[in-house]
Amino acid sequence: MPRALITGITGQDGAYLTELLQGKDYEVIGLVRPGSQATVPAGAETVHGDLADPASLRAAVLDTRPDELYHLAAPTFVPASWKDPAGTLALVAGATATLLQATRELDSAMRVLVASSGEIFGAAKVSPQTEETPMRPRSPYGVAKLAAYGLVDTLRRKHAMHASSAIAYNHESPRRPERFLPRKVSKAVAAIKLGLQDEVQLGDLDAVRDWCHARDVVRGYWLMLQQDVPGDYILAGGVGRTVSELVDVAFGSVGLDPADHVSVDPKLVRASERTPPVGDTTRAREQLGWVPETSFQAMIEEMVQADLAALAAAPR
Repeated sequence: MPRALITGITGQDGAYLTELLQGKDYEVIGLVRPGSQATVPAGAETVHGDLADPASLRAAVLDTRPDELYHLAAPTFVPASWKDPAGTLALVAGATATLLQATRELDSAMRVLVASSGEIFGAAKVSPQTEETPMRPRSPYGVAKLAAYGLVDTLRRKHAMHASSAIAYNHESPRRPERFLPRKVSKAVAAIKLGLQDEVQLGDLDAVRDWCHARDVVRGYWLMLQQDVPGDYILAGGVGRTVSELVDVAFGSVGLDPADHVSVDPKLVRASERTPPVGDTTRAREQLGWVPETSFQAMIEEMVQADLAALAAAPR
């Protein structure tokens, strides 16, 4: 039975990855912070560790001795990185360095997946972006992710490690935290449909993002570690869509007109990207055989239906 260690197991990706691996008869161990009250996926074992505590990360790897290490844990909310750039860099790049070093010390045959982000491209001059597009991050979060990406590439070349970076663009699901736009929209649509609120305030409706389902992204993570040769891959929907399109699908799924319920709050409007952040998934499709299986519309409808069910069942 192969053994996998997942950092960030209590997050959206960690939960879906756990289910995927368990379906393939893996023994799954999740890294959780001491004292954490977060829900661990059923059937997974746990080991304590903290991204801010290098010794605990090293001990987690050495004690569990996994065949595959999926490093998913990191701060994920880009705006928050502006409040603490140093802390963001330490938790993202520093923790990645610690885990890679522990992996090299333990077993050169261990396979490692580090979750990167489309934010590393930042102010890219071309769209869609490929794995060869020059990287110009525009936030401390993007800089930290680029540093981690560079570490994976550098140590892989130096020590012949089976280490890969997954450059994941925005990926969503009913398990996505509500501070992220698609989940904010899906929950608002459900609440409006149930008569619990009248409108939702959003930012720039013309902003473009590349959205796909988290289930598809974690399947890409697994496929990357099944390759004989490690490498870096973009995992994305491959299509840029505006916030307005997302809103139309979400409201349309419950028979409502967004024009009656959506207003723009100027405080939420941020400077738009010069180049749309869209991922070119050609390499993943050709070398991994990976394609998104859940359509954009089906993903948004799934999120709205999940929020409808949750709100309908909640005490009022």
